[in-house]
Amino acid sequence: MFLFFLNSFLIKTKRERRGEMGDQSAKGEEFEKNAENKLNSWNFFGSKYEDAADLFEKAANFFKLAKSWDRAGSIYVKLANCHLKLESQHEAAQAYVSAAHCYKKTSPKEAISCLQQAVNMFCDIGRLSMAARYGCLFYVQEIAELYETEQNIEQAMDYYEKAADFFQSEEVSTSANQCKQKIAQFAAQIEQYQKAIEIYEDIARQEVTNNLLKYGVKGHLLNAGICQLCKGDVVAITNALERYQDLDQTFSGTRECRLLTDIASAMDEEDITKFTDALKEFDSMTPLDSWKTTLLLRVKEKLKAKELEEDDLT
Repeated sequence: MFLFFLNSFLIKTKRERRGEMGDQSAKGEEFEKNAENKLNSWNFFGSKYEDAADLFEKAANFFKLAKSWDRAGSIYVKLANCHLKLESQHEAAQAYVSAAHCYKKTSPKEAISCLQQAVNMFCDIGRLSMAARYGCLFYVQEIAELYETEQNIEQAMDYYEKAADFFQSEEVSTSANQCKQKIAQFAAQIEQYQKAIEIYEDIARQEVTNNLLKYGVKGHLLNAGICQLCKGDVVAITNALERYQDLDQTFSGTRECRLLTDIASAMDEEDITKFTDALKEFDSMTPLDSWKTTLLLRVKEKLKAKELEEDDLT
């Protein structure tokens, strides 16, 4: 009996919610219609664009309450156009940001387009406004993140590079380095190993003298070392390990350094078993993430290919 009443209550609640959302959507449509009528009217007193902007904003809020994200996004774009007619570029940019945040839930491509519009406007007014400059920084990074969710690696890299440059110019080095790590991660994925190596080594050099950040240096050097391994040049790997130990005096005593040293030795000896044992030992203490695993599998495949060549020759 209790379950029957609970079920009835839940069904009723869902219906009520659907009804409420329908009401919110109807109110949004009404405000949108009034705004469009205002734009098409003659207005001798005041500004029809100001009045329409107020109505569009109310419409967008109702569509958000109804979780009608596409409709809300499209209304915010109309709101942005009203602000542009009023020569309020900052408000227009903010409206495009609001549109993007609605579109993010349904259409990443539309969200990217709106954020690009916002970034262009923030950059235009950024020379005069610190707030606009910072808006430009974070929304460029947001575009990069959207491209990342879409698995568009090249565009994501491009926008993370722009974000890193923006953050660097404003001396926000921590955020700049976070973006650079993303670039290095993607660069390695598409086999641009040297680019990834240079980024990881540069970040390690910056952080080794910072007491708050130097603990992370061994991780950056491990990432750089894995990229060195992917290139397959044992001499270059050995030289890199010597540089890393000079850069960070504590690195030689870390598990990260031991892993790289053991793998380099396994590659030199073309010993798959030694390679596998080194990975198992490290992974038992510090689990390898998917990025490292993917790259190390590439190294293992190269090592296997060399073994097969040797067998063919014999």
